[in-house]
Amino acid sequence: MRKFNVAVVGATGAVGEELFRIMEEIDFPVAELLPLASAKSVGTSITFNDVDYPVYELTETIFEEHEVDIAFFSAGGSISAKFAKYAVEGGAVVIDNTSHFRMDPAIPLVVPEVNPEDIKMWKDTGIIANPNCSTIQMVQALKPLDDLYGIKRVDVSTYQATSGAGKAGMEELVNQMSDFFAFKLDDSKKEAFAHQIALNVIPQVDVAMESGFTKEEEKMIYETQKILHRDIAIAATCVRVPVLRSHSEAITVTFESDVDVDLDECRRVIHEFENVEVMDDLKNAIYPMPIISTDTDITYVGRLRKDIYSSNMIHFFNVADQIRVGAATNSIRIALKWIELENN
Repeated sequence: MRKFNVAVVGATGAVGEELFRIMEEIDFPVAELLPLASAKSVGTSITFNDVDYPVYELTETIFEEHEVDIAFFSAGGSISAKFAKYAVEGGAVVIDNTSHFRMDPAIPLVVPEVNPEDIKMWKDTGIIANPNCSTIQMVQALKPLDDLYGIKRVDVSTYQATSGAGKAGMEELVNQMSDFFAFKLDDSKKEAFAHQIALNVIPQVDVAMESGFTKEEEKMIYETQKILHRDIAIAATCVRVPVLRSHSEAITVTFESDVDVDLDECRRVIHEFENVEVMDDLKNAIYPMPIISTDTDITYVGRLRKDIYSSNMIHFFNVADQIRVGAATNSIRIALKWIELENN
């Protein structure tokens, strides 16, 4: 198999670190590896396959100088906005993990298990966008259900881990819990989140929008419609919870009005869907939880049940490691599918 020169922008961040881990685990076809970050990270290194690679400063010419084939961007939307075009001009395909390009109609927004055919659009701009983490795990469960019955509406509430706010979010939770046990919680710093996160839930993820929803909630709505190529009615409520890693979602799906749901069929199509696993035995306390999904590449679905009042509605619970499934793993899966399509 051909090997590729791979750049990782945001090499020292949480998603960047996870990208290196996953590439090691699956033996990604790397020829040369180029870790990129801001000037303050120059002089540090990352270890990949037992080799130390120096971190280079991200510049406008670095991609061409190193003949990069695949460039993963995970350093924030403003960085992608400024530097992605230089990676494309240097001959690389950009797989962008920020929100900057997601809703550009010319740029494919891809979850490879759901809409792999959209990857072919990459030649128009040289860029493939990675969706929001909460969107990814949701559409993985929605796609087989939509194929089965046709979805009319989705209502979702998320329970999002502090790592969704990066290392600073995780550290703030840990520090506040430490301060709680030291009876100093009132003096604990509140910087990553607007309110105390320890022993609390915060019903706001990202900024407020004119619609009354948050930006995170609107991402879930419009990204899902773009990925599924369906104008499904969607409402989201996104909540930050005191969990370190893995997002959870409570999802209600309304199918077309003439559907009488067969719950066993729903379980079957979800379980047979790639990279999704059903854990659904309420009587024996078996269902998805963050401690099960963390550090895995599987989206877990459970608590499947029909609505008591409407035969065309089901409810379920959905959990995945948002740093892996919702970011790094999905980016790697995009790259692998891109390699497959470009070599066939």
